Amino acid sequence: MAKRVAKTYTQETAANGVEQAFKLLEGRWKLVIMFHLFGGRVMRFSELERAIPSVSQKMLAQQLRQMESDGLVHRVVHQQVPPKVEYGLTSWGHALCPALDALLTWLEERPSSESDDEE
Repeated sequence: MAKRVAKTYTQETAANGVEQAFKLLEGRWKLVIMFHLFGGRVMRFSELERAIPSVSQKMLAQQLRQMESDGLVHRVVHQQVPPKVEYGLTSWGHALCPALDALLTWLEERPSSESDDEE
């Protein structure tokens, strides 16, 4: 396996990269869907609907389609009646888990008062 060389970013290239990443993840439900699929979990469409009760069926389908086309989610259709469709994260989608864990840790460290920002 080839060793990956760390890329050096400028302020501009870093800002552009972050913007591209946010475009892939934008949408109210994408990160919620990803959290349900982390850990190699594979879920049927109906299971995701039950796990995220406030999302509409139309919106869930739309978000999953976008995530699939962006390479974050893979979709498996089992040829049976009724059709069975399962979703899971791709290895690239799953690689986002540590970054999202770091984001949660960062949020937990939020200062309890606004006075910390004044220092």
